[in-house]
Amino acid sequence: MRLPETRDLFVRELDFPASSETVIKLIGEQKLEAPNGDDESIGDILERSGVEQFTHADELYDTLLTCVGDAFIGRKYYDDRSGISSNTDDDEIVHF
Repeated sequence: MRLPETRDLFVRELDFPASSETVIKLIGEQKLEAPNGDDESIGDILERSGVEQFTHADELYDTLLTCVGDAFIGRKYYDDRSGISSNTDDDEIVHF
C-alpha cells in the first residue's frame, strides 16, 4: 500500500476515537511501500510515534506522515534554492 492510500484505509476500517493499540491490532500488519528502501508496517511506524490516542483519521494520517522512516523521504538535504552562495567571485555566481 502506498502512503497516500492510508487515510482511506483508516476511514474504512477504524472507528474514532481509536487507541494506538487498537489501530495496531486491526491494521498494524499492513505494509507501506517505501519508494527509497525497505517497506514498513503501520504498526512499526505507530510504535515509534509514542501517540496513544487518535481522535479522527486525519490525526492518525498526520502522525503516520510525521513518523515514517528515511526510506519515505525524497533526496535528503536537497535544496532547490540554489544561487545563494558564499562565493564573492562574481564570475562563479550564476544568475537566472
